[in-house]
Amino acid sequence: MVLKTFGWSFAVTALGLVAAVFYGGWTAFGIVAILSVLEISLSFDNAVVNAGILKKMNAFWQKIFLTIGILIAVFGMRLVFPVVIVAVSAQLGPIEAVDLALTDKDRYQELVTDAHPSIAAFGGMFLLMIFLDFIFEDRDIKWLGWLERPLAKLGKIDMLSVCIALIVLLISSMTFGAHAHQHGGTHADKAETVLLSGVAGLITYMIVGGLSGYFEDKLEEEEEREHEAEEKAAREGKPKSAVKLAGQAAFFMFLYLEVLDASFSFDGVIGAFAITNDIVLMALGLGIGAMYVRSLTVYLVRQGTLDEYVYLEHGAHYAIGALAILLLVTIQYEIHELITGSIGVLLIAASFWSSVRRNRALAAAGGPGDSEKSEVSSGV
Repeated sequence: MVLKTFGWSFAVTALGLVAAVFYGGWTAFGIVAILSVLEISLSFDNAVVNAGILKKMNAFWQKIFLTIGILIAVFGMRLVFPVVIVAVSAQLGPIEAVDLALTDKDRYQELVTDAHPSIAAFGGMFLLMIFLDFIFEDRDIKWLGWLERPLAKLGKIDMLSVCIALIVLLISSMTFGAHAHQHGGTHADKAETVLLSGVAGLITYMIVGGLSGYFEDKLEEEEEREHEAEEKAAREGKPKSAVKLAGQAAFFMFLYLEVLDASFSFDGVIGAFAITNDIVLMALGLGIGAMYVRSLTVYLVRQGTLDEYVYLEHGAHYAIGALAILLLVTIQYEIHELITGSIGVLLIAASFWSSVRRNRALAAAGGPGDSEKSEVSSGV
């Protein structure tokens, strides 16, 4: 099972490391290995959230996510994206930007750093909306009940998550503007850039998320119609097949997954510049890491891990919230990648441990019962 799921990741790792040695010797080998670990640690929460969406899709779309999706993730986000940033921010043509990335690496890194506020604002807002929509929704299973119950009640207010996100964005852009003004006004226009990029992130989330939700609702109606037929099949001893997302619904969920993955990869791409400004090594290292995130996503789906460890999805969404805030803070201040990565891992580890404790408590009580029982105190 492990070899079948992670086989391609192992193969890409071997090829990537060999390519690194040929490209730049053992120093390049070490850099690529470090970047791979960085990407995996920063994107573990990505895999958990992806798994929650992917399990709703049918086998065909799961395969598309693993093939076309990985091409978009590795080549699009880890190789093309940094070049596009430079091309747009420095108003260069794509060929000039690639030439700059390969020949004048210091200038290239400087241009990417200049573009960081707009990247952080876009990614931060997109991820913040995912987190807010999650915590404002009333769920049967609650991890941190003392926090999630009152938030679920607040969530009944229409458009609350959008209002909070816009307030956070306004504070971020105003703070940045004030800071820029104090330092001679050289980056005063960045406040406007942050605001526009943040609004673009919000709009992207609402369009893609809205379309995904619309088609998911249509699928739920279809599921209800087929529910009786499934129950009848179960009574007659025939295998019961769960309805999986297909067609338009799956396409928009796939689109949502790709935008989500892009937002998650912002911190990895930016963090990679702390280790190297060589675009080839960056693409190799982050590409290997992205493969493992994909494989881990599929592993979680096939093993039914999210159904067994029910708080994992909560932990991942709290990690998304933390990452969103950290991205917005990096507009103004530098934060070490170790902090960014470790917060997500710690939150997911805590939710996993809570899930284990819950399962033990339910087993001791004689198995899962009603929703009251499902909120067994996790002690977190």
